[in-house]
Amino acid sequence: MRDYHINIFYSEKDGGYIADIPDLPGCSAFGETPFEALQEVQIAKDAWLEVAHEENISIPSPHYRPIIYQAVPV
Repeated sequence: MRDYHINIFYSEKDGGYIADIPDLPGCSAFGETPFEALQEVQIAKDAWLEVAHEENISIPSPHYRPIIYQAVPV
């Protein structure tokens, strides 16, 4: 199984890095470094999936790919 794509970007407004998973609505995290944001979003992803299982919420398959990768077959 492929895993979910993670975006990491610096937010001037928040003064740190934001990581998000586009395929999981609302799944994002903050870190003072890119690595910290990545670690935090992994925790958020696990929590998101756990709640989805508990609540019988449909879990989307990973399909988001940034435009730069869309020309390359998986």
